[in-house]
Amino acid sequence: MPHCVILYTPNLEGKADVAGLCRKLADAMLAIHDEAGKQVFPTGGTRVLAYPAAHYAVADGKGDYGFMYLNLRMGVGRSAAVHRDAGDRLMAVVKAHVATMLQSEHVGVTLQIDESPGQVYDGKHSTLHPLFNK
Repeated sequence: MPHCVILYTPNLEGKADVAGLCRKLADAMLAIHDEAGKQVFPTGGTRVLAYPAAHYAVADGKGDYGFMYLNLRMGVGRSAAVHRDAGDRLMAVVKAHVATMLQSEHVGVTLQIDESPGQVYDGKHSTLHPLFNK
């Protein structure tokens, strides 16, 4: 963890460069540091995944409206300031990335950040972490 998952309406597919957005978000996540200067999100654990919705209805259905929902899920232990900073930075990346599209399309964007304090199981297996923990 952390995982940023993007769910979007498929009518944005050719307009939003979703793959490019994924990379920009991952890079932004890796650049976030806490109050002590420590990298907030581990390099080997940072993932951004995007999925077009198979079915959708947006607003009144009278237009070709789009929607993009981003959810960043992270483990517990970060301060409210880090949460705010991460949210502000990631939202700025999204807004800059889709700025041109927003000039001609009607699109809603939501970004939410969740912590996982009540998890009862957190299984992990990765050969990625050793690459970056040297």
